[in-house]
Amino acid sequence: MLDFIYDILPSRVIFGAGSLDRLPEEIERLGAKRALVLSTPEQREQGADLANRLGARAAGVFDRAVMHVPTEIAQAARDEAARVGADCCVSIGGGSTTDLAKAVALVSKLPILAVPTTYAGSEMTPIWGLTEGGVKKTGRDPRVLPKTVIYDPTLTVSIPPQFSATSAFNAIAHCVEALYAKEANPIISMIAEEGIRAFARSLPYVIKDPTHLDARSDVLCGACLGGISLGAVGMALHHKLCHTLVGTFNLPHAETHTVVLPHAVAYNAPAAPEAMGRIARGLAAPSAARGLYDLAASLGAPLSLEALGLKASDLERAADLAVRNPYYNPRPVTREGVLALLDDAFAGRPPR
Repeated sequence: MLDFIYDILPSRVIFGAGSLDRLPEEIERLGAKRALVLSTPEQREQGADLANRLGARAAGVFDRAVMHVPTEIAQAARDEAARVGADCCVSIGGGSTTDLAKAVALVSKLPILAVPTTYAGSEMTPIWGLTEGGVKKTGRDPRVLPKTVIYDPTLTVSIPPQFSATSAFNAIAHCVEALYAKEANPIISMIAEEGIRAFARSLPYVIKDPTHLDARSDVLCGACLGGISLGAVGMALHHKLCHTLVGTFNLPHAETHTVVLPHAVAYNAPAAPEAMGRIARGLAAPSAARGLYDLAASLGAPLSLEALGLKASDLERAADLAVRNPYYNPRPVTREGVLALLDDAFAGRPPR
């Protein structure tokens, strides 16, 4: 007999090619009159374009978003929002910019309108993160969930094929772990499986032709489904390992997710057969773990942690950190098991 809880998150999604044209009316719909646009330094031009689209409703552009949201950058953005009298934030970019908007909203309660240009998925979650003194703290708060998200696939055609692959694998990981999460439920499982399917069928076309708008649209929809999955349930071993590797050893975020995911799935396979069946079905592959590994290989994505800069001497410490604090995982997490997993991922071997 079914028994589950599913909290539906109150987000408005505008999806489709050219949907960025609806930005002014969506800001008006929020009742906002002075929007602060947030971006990274690299996307300053796109941020300025949004400000131009908003005209008199634009309060300015803050272009200092960086990875992991250092507290000093978060405070600078909050100060700027107060200085210009902003009554909402508009973020354009990937997870770094969305998360900066969340850091502002967490304190100021300003509503967020997010315009994703990668497949990060943060825009669909109430999860925030801040880094102070090299330590990242995360939490959940409904105040940081963007009120509106505009998904315009035309904004993603300039993403280089290699980053398209790894950014998408980061989103696939959200779908995968949602299927065996502690809070897994049939609604999210349907969403997560369809997200995996969207990525598997469309990523090869994106890699061959980055301007293929139908494929870009399908992949961006998969990212939206991955974000919904991430926002609705908890994650497990894969995300714990990646947070450890990225935060402690300064490995690149999306690339680390890409390398680790097949091995984390192989580790959990004996304890989550139904989830493995859904993953394999979404990939159209006989095996969940091997299907993920083969997909990454076919896209030219990195397959080993060594290629990302991890040292063999780091593996023992990474395993120690991964088992330090208890957390949910469908299969018990042991140091020996995690070390074997990491060793395979380090060498780039197919998952066992």
